[in-house]
Amino acid sequence: MHSTDVIIIGAGAAGLMCARTAALRGRRVVLLDHANKPGKKILMSGGGRCNFTNMYTEPGNFLSQNPHFCKSALARYTQWDFIEMVAKHGVPYHEKKLGQLFCDNKSSDILQMLLDECDSAGATLRMDTRIENIEKLEHGYLLNTSAGPYQCQSLVIATGGLSIPTLGASGFGYQVARQFGHNVLPTRAGLVPFTITDQLKTLCGELSGTSVDCIASCNGTSFRENLLFTHRGLSGPAILQISSFWEAGDTVEINLLPDHDALAWLQQQQAERPNSELKTLLGEIFTKKMANLLAETWFVSKPMKQYTPAELAQVADKLGNWQLVPAGTEGYRTAEVTLGGVDTREVSSKTMESLKSPGLYFIGEVLDVSGHLGGFNFQWAWACAYAAAQFV
Repeated sequence: MHSTDVIIIGAGAAGLMCARTAALRGRRVVLLDHANKPGKKILMSGGGRCNFTNMYTEPGNFLSQNPHFCKSALARYTQWDFIEMVAKHGVPYHEKKLGQLFCDNKSSDILQMLLDECDSAGATLRMDTRIENIEKLEHGYLLNTSAGPYQCQSLVIATGGLSIPTLGASGFGYQVARQFGHNVLPTRAGLVPFTITDQLKTLCGELSGTSVDCIASCNGTSFRENLLFTHRGLSGPAILQISSFWEAGDTVEINLLPDHDALAWLQQQQAERPNSELKTLLGEIFTKKMANLLAETWFVSKPMKQYTPAELAQVADKLGNWQLVPAGTEGYRTAEVTLGGVDTREVSSKTMESLKSPGLYFIGEVLDVSGHLGGFNFQWAWACAYAAAQFV
């Protein structure tokens, strides 16, 4: 029987941060994971550069059915606290845009920093260890694992969500939550590309690889970022962001002329350049290929002077308020986060401890807290892990 103070299940961002911080308090910490290597999602994040936090993190950057839940943890361990650790380890980084901080070199710098922190704090990491079952004891928990039985006072679930199953994601954390009486809110893929199956699919396929600045809107929320056409549909930061606010059957509105009032711009072009063709003018904003395809697919391209006011209004509406209903999303296979999860109304926002089963804690993506794209999900992992680590 292995006996310890704290067992953390899941060696991802939240689990490693919690292990390091709890061990610094002098707690005996064992971190268990079924994977062969820790931090796989850290390594692939940010295109291999790890967008490890965002300078403008605030509660408004997170989705949850209990929107106040994240406030306490985010206030107690801020982006500046994590940046201080990064600087202490000499990890070079830069701001890409909109407060997004990335490693100059590669994601492994952040993973190695966390592993070094765990090591120096005295936390024990055991990979390739399956959890077979968990039992509640009078004081603490008993885990039967592929490496033998473990007993602990505090058990932390840091197993993540369902996104990117090829990296080892599973619904294990939700099973544990249900076992101990927790409500698990319906889950779905977030920060994920849209798939298109109607006639638009041909347009998307032809424009695959083309990126364009836009404003994407759905259900009262808007993001201005780039849209990327793919063979399967639409991707890019604007689409990933808005996907978290979209549900099946909803219409997405896309403004392809975010710097212009579409109708006013077209009227101005008609007045100033009456002999220019529409596709020529669009070619000054979009790529020539995109301008030609839009002109052929959506409009009849002709000299500007030939458009009636009604036709011009139709062109403006398509460019400034393109409406589409995605067939679906690419699902958990490529989703960056899982929306939904363990109901935070049954978890302490101060300690991350279960209100149903003393000594059981939930941190990270397994909870019903999901951040916007841009480093916010990592900051939630650091903050909630730090919060739990003060009490485990």
